[in-house]
Amino acid sequence: MSHQVIVAMSGIAKRFGGVHALRGVDLTLRAGEVHALLGENGAGKSTLINILSGVVTEYDGRISVGGEPVRFAGPASAQAAGIATIHQELDLVPALSVAENLVLGREPRTRLRTLDRRAMIRTARDWLGPLGAEIDPRRPVGSLRVGEQQLVEIAKALSLDARVLVMDEPTAALADAEVRRLMSTIRALRERGVAVVYISHRLEEIEDIADRATVLRNGEVAGTLRPDRTDRQRVIALMVGRPAEALFSVGRGGAGPVEAVLDAGRGGTDPPGPPVLVVEDLTVRPRVSRPGRCEPSGISLTVRPGEIVGLSGLMGSGRTELLETLYGAGPAGRRTGVLRLAGRPYAPRGPRSALRAGVGFVPEDRRRSALVLEHPVGRSMVLAALRRFTTAGVVRVGRERDAVREQIAALAIRTPSAGAPVGALSGGNQQKVVFARHILTRPRLLLLDEPTRGVDVGAKAEIYRLLRRLADDGMGILLASSELPELTGICDRIVVLRRGRAVADLPAGGCTGEDILTAAMGGAYAGRDER
Repeated sequence: MSHQVIVAMSGIAKRFGGVHALRGVDLTLRAGEVHALLGENGAGKSTLINILSGVVTEYDGRISVGGEPVRFAGPASAQAAGIATIHQELDLVPALSVAENLVLGREPRTRLRTLDRRAMIRTARDWLGPLGAEIDPRRPVGSLRVGEQQLVEIAKALSLDARVLVMDEPTAALADAEVRRLMSTIRALRERGVAVVYISHRLEEIEDIADRATVLRNGEVAGTLRPDRTDRQRVIALMVGRPAEALFSVGRGGAGPVEAVLDAGRGGTDPPGPPVLVVEDLTVRPRVSRPGRCEPSGISLTVRPGEIVGLSGLMGSGRTELLETLYGAGPAGRRTGVLRLAGRPYAPRGPRSALRAGVGFVPEDRRRSALVLEHPVGRSMVLAALRRFTTAGVVRVGRERDAVREQIAALAIRTPSAGAPVGALSGGNQQKVVFARHILTRPRLLLLDEPTRGVDVGAKAEIYRLLRRLADDGMGILLASSELPELTGICDRIVVLRRGRAVADLPAGGCTGEDILTAAMGGAYAGRDER
């Protein structure tokens, strides 16, 4: 391609402790080109972009802009070099107007050194106009739709005279009409000679807009290709790149502890008894929209006793929102459809009513959403099950102490004592404390959001053993995970979500990571025995 090279990144490597986030990555960005960056979660995309945008300043390798070597001291120096980044979480101040956001930190002044608001509005119109954005510059940003806020961010970036525009998952929270408008804007930027880095999991968008695509896998470049000339299955294969067992390898000389758990076998393919959970045409329309959320839209699924059902989907597919809705923890809204728990109507009014009905929820971020890190391990365990240890308003300390000891032993929680602060435990042991809390409530249904995120491989194996034991005891489990081998290894079935809808229900034993990604990205599952 004959376009001028604006940015060349060569041999970029970065370690976080003992983890290699990037290993010798090369990336070239050319004027008037849309360059897609693809890869699974954890492939290194965010680290590479954070280096390019000056967020990460310590790394190995070289960067040149316009042929001149650079070493950014921070985001401001990257912006001064013409590199602007629009993160998925938009960097706007909702209470300020569109014009104020667009010139924030560079406000025009009158001769008396007061804010020149007329100049601010003129500037905003000058930059929004070419984008086709008919937005009143005086409106508060918080009153705009997400798509309109996205256009404000783009105008802000271009007003910095950006030669490179990085867009991280820009359509995750956009409706189809807003996506089309954004694509039109990107094409206009390409015509103006701007180099666009486009990060997305949605292959149909990549095929539509990108001139080239670089696929990262395990911190390395797996390949650079032309999306319009490459079969989608090849792109997915580059992203996945290795068999499931390789991802779970924990040492030399044969299978490690995780493989031993996965090889132990799943529950029966047709668990007996009526379903623990039935969801029919579940749709949630919240009273106030929240950017970045994808609420359930016509979802139907079942979970039977002894069954582990996986939830898969790309970022913004609605996995977390579905689990929060089932636990009564989502935003207040209008919920339609049918929910049944153990054959009875189920309408949670909040987490407390969900717990009383027999539903437990282990959230994705245990430190923020599940634990008070200063609390003792024992207190953290019994927090949701105090009614079991209370008689006439009096806590039976002995019964509580015995239950805590039992859970520490059963889950092999490594802690100096039940009185130790839970924040002093390792991530895996903290996660097991959260599991213990919900086991003590004796739930019929356990909801899990990324249950092994941030834990080491040994703790993963112990969590897998625990989940299989709970399922064997008759509990129903609904598990959301971004780790494809985890889903195919521990689950009985996998429900794939896409933009809030269930698009496939796959037998875990008869599908691969590529099958799941294909369904999540809008393709058809071609395997056997689809349910």
